[in-house]
Amino acid sequence: MERVTGIGGYFMRAADPVALSAWYRDCLGLDADEHGLWQQGAGPTVFATFEAGTDYFGSRDQRTMLNFRVRDLDAMLAQLRAKGADVAGETQAMDGVGRFGWVTDPEGNRIELWEPA
Repeated sequence: MERVTGIGGYFMRAADPVALSAWYRDCLGLDADEHGLWQQGAGPTVFATFEAGTDYFGSRDQRTMLNFRVRDLDAMLAQLRAKGADVAGETQAMDGVGRFGWVTDPEGNRIELWEPA
């Protein structure tokens, strides 16, 4: 059986694609080239499904949530706050998994940030 080998891309609609791309570059350091190609660091990826009624993604209109691995969650959250980003006040820790925080991009998409254990 053939299998997928990893995440090949993540695509989203935006009212202002240029501004939203700039936010991801300037606030999260996602340095994609002019074609959207981004060389990410090696590490684990979680693929999980949630109940349709979950509040975990923020708005019920949001059907998926992007999760980015980060080296230092506290430093990333402080960087985002300094840039005026909409950062959730709480973080969560899961034994053996790591720590989580959240930010909402300028178009209302909730993003999870994960510092693996």
